[in-house]
Amino acid sequence: MKIREINAMRGPNYWSIRRHNLIVMVLDLEDMEQRPTNSIDGFLERLKAMFPTMYEHRCSVGEPGGFFQRVEEGTWMGHVIEHIALEIQSLAGMDVGFGRTRGYGEDGVYNVVFDFIEEKVGRYAATASVRIAEALINGTEYDLAPDIQEMREIREKERLGPSTGSIIEEAVSRGIPWIRLNRYSLCQLGYGANQKKIQATVTSQTSSIGVEVACDKEDTKFLLEQAEVPTPKGEIIRTTAGLKEAVEYVGYPVVIKPISGNHGRGITTNVTNLEDALIAFEAAQKVSRSVIVEKYVVGEDFRLLVINYKLVAAAKRTAAHVVGDGKSTVQQLIDKVNADPRRGYGHEKVLTQIDINDLTLGLLEEKGLTVDSVIPKGEFLKLKDTANLSTGGTSEDVTDIVHPDNVFMAERIAKIIDLDICGIDIMTTDISKPLSETGGAVLEVNAGPGFRMHVAPAVGLPRNVAANVIDMLYPPGSTARIPIIAVTGTNGKTTTTRLIAHMAKMKGYKVGYTTSDGVYIQNRLLMKGDCTGPASAEFVLKDPTVDFAVLESARGGILRAGLGFKKCDVGIVTNVAADHLGLKGIHTIDQLAKVKGVIPETVLPDGYAILNADDERVYDMHKQVNCNVAFFTMDENNPRINRHVRRGGIYALYENGYITICKGEWKMRVTKAVNVPLTFDGRAPFMIQNVLPAVLAGYVRGFSIEDIRSAIESFIPSPSQTPGRLNLFNFKDFQILLDYAHNPAGLRALQKLVERMDGKPKVGIIAGIGDRRVEDNNEIGRVAAEMFDEIIIRQDRHLRGQTPEALIEMIHDGIKSVDKKKKVTIIQSEKEAITHAIANAKKGSLIILCSDVVPDALNLVMKFKEEESDKLYEFSKKDIPNLE
Repeated sequence: MKIREINAMRGPNYWSIRRHNLIVMVLDLEDMEQRPTNSIDGFLERLKAMFPTMYEHRCSVGEPGGFFQRVEEGTWMGHVIEHIALEIQSLAGMDVGFGRTRGYGEDGVYNVVFDFIEEKVGRYAATASVRIAEALINGTEYDLAPDIQEMREIREKERLGPSTGSIIEEAVSRGIPWIRLNRYSLCQLGYGANQKKIQATVTSQTSSIGVEVACDKEDTKFLLEQAEVPTPKGEIIRTTAGLKEAVEYVGYPVVIKPISGNHGRGITTNVTNLEDALIAFEAAQKVSRSVIVEKYVVGEDFRLLVINYKLVAAAKRTAAHVVGDGKSTVQQLIDKVNADPRRGYGHEKVLTQIDINDLTLGLLEEKGLTVDSVIPKGEFLKLKDTANLSTGGTSEDVTDIVHPDNVFMAERIAKIIDLDICGIDIMTTDISKPLSETGGAVLEVNAGPGFRMHVAPAVGLPRNVAANVIDMLYPPGSTARIPIIAVTGTNGKTTTTRLIAHMAKMKGYKVGYTTSDGVYIQNRLLMKGDCTGPASAEFVLKDPTVDFAVLESARGGILRAGLGFKKCDVGIVTNVAADHLGLKGIHTIDQLAKVKGVIPETVLPDGYAILNADDERVYDMHKQVNCNVAFFTMDENNPRINRHVRRGGIYALYENGYITICKGEWKMRVTKAVNVPLTFDGRAPFMIQNVLPAVLAGYVRGFSIEDIRSAIESFIPSPSQTPGRLNLFNFKDFQILLDYAHNPAGLRALQKLVERMDGKPKVGIIAGIGDRRVEDNNEIGRVAAEMFDEIIIRQDRHLRGQTPEALIEMIHDGIKSVDKKKKVTIIQSEKEAITHAIANAKKGSLIILCSDVVPDALNLVMKFKEEESDKLYEFSKKDIPNLE
């Protein structure tokens, strides 16, 4: 078996609108296509022995043991590998369960689809599942343990931390979109101008001065003392001589800790002699040069969490420990604690497993113990110096018993340090009493405090503190989203996208939009090339200057990684025609329609799917959406529209020369098509068809008819406004029309305009496309033979696996099937083909250039145009001496 490719879906996709995180592995079974599972001796038994928990896989049978039943009856290895990939992720602690295995369109090749929690784990599971299947087929030994541990470690390395994760989870529950900005914890909530950033529990609103102060224990201590907040007596030192003076001044027992740091690193508590103090000093200096020596305050460790200057949670923290039973060794007691199903690797679960490190061994040694010692029944043995959950500690929620004086003090401290989110560490014997009564003290103030102890305490009520963060970042009445209009279809996407962007810009929005030419932020081209995939969409949505997004979304990006957004406000499908068939497992127009249908299915419930009622496949998409629907048509008598009219629906149509928006029986004429430059005086029906969804998009977004009219009448097709879309150049004796028409449907649409244009002879410059089917390139040749008096066949820059000779032959065969005598010239270089056409242009001729690399073709044509203008200017100077 051979893996051809592995793709990760990260947004709505061809396989699922709701499940965004999917691995799609293209797997060639090779010889295994002829060997279903029931033909492999002992396969089922080996599978059951390796994966007894796979009994829970119901599969299509719909009951436990269903998958094993399928294997016994005989199923193909792609299906088995799908289930193995899901099961090994589950064994590694990840809750996955969705899978599909479907034919790729080639004999023995399958799309194996399954969900993942972390992408790198999913990719690992894909390759591991094939290895495991091969071992099961061959009956060879295979140790699962290394794979399971590797996936756990990858997850721990790649996942968001528990604090960041809780905030993201709360945001998602409220419909707030988010984007991970790096491989760590920096995330963006919301889109465009309405975005907020978080990194762990530090937000884009958090005061940088507050963070600086909190990270410097000396400054924190000074400010708190100035404000009469109880803190332990202490000194800042940097040398061993200073250490001796400090412990004499403070008096034993002391706490020695670095002046900066977190997670309990370098902290030693309850130091009672100089020898131990020197060891603790050395440990603290590994974290920071300056070290603080404080009086050790007797009591229990409490964390008070303040968000937006209000106390929202409090927890009592207990260091990692065991309690003796009089029989078990320390190691056995630790093993028993770690067997708690709530404990896991790293942040995998609510609690972290206790590990035995040098600190643990040191604490045991102080008490004359080793890991093999048996401690008396009921004796409490502390295994770590600090109560951090990340080292195996536990927490108990005490929010409801915090004394009001302590609440007031905590909220005041947050204001003093100037932290919108802060964790305040307090040592006291009883948090339900004021510190003034218990002799307790504030030990530290933490920027970016962990939420894990509050959202999942070992004892007590979990507190959804992430909700307080979201409430702070997005108060009632605010929004995290910006309007998103997504446009897809076989032809017309780019022009429709650009027209909508122009319309929004004229309304005063700061628009970001993606096209097959590049990404534009406020009409500035920031990325060049085909930018119709998810990465380009995210580029726009991450831009903090953008408050309106128009995103062209093409087939390739949807199949490669899904959409770059989860929901949109308006989803437009212009049309679906045969193009790119035979690629990425898409072999039929119906399959292609399903790909395009992803866009309307992601529209928000109060948004609009705008669909072409003249295209049956596009029209039928309305049956799958969960939103409002608006249609557009070039035929006022379209029966589909008539049904929509009776329901009072919104639609746009071309009638009696007008571009019209209708609501039920009511018509609102926007303008005559001849007044819209994009339509070439109404001669380009396909451009009228592109205008209709654009005006509908403006209307459903609340734009007035006057604003829509003004926008479409001022949008002029030109190399700068619509590069490669009906760019007409008037030379002295001939014209050149440059267009991106690159498939039979696009060329047929262009044909209707060319037939209405003056110019004789009509010369077409066309090319075959390497990743299209033979019949598609033949059809391009046939359409060209009908359109043009003369044809120049050039070569595409990107051959996509074909040879120039093969592509030229496909086009030529199509031409000859229509007119064997058609004048055909073959010039492989596009530059030379354009040069030849211009050099040999007859007076009054019209040259139609269909280009795939629009910028190069545009630049060359404009260069010839400039040269002609310069010559005419020089000629005029000779005729008119006083011109300058």
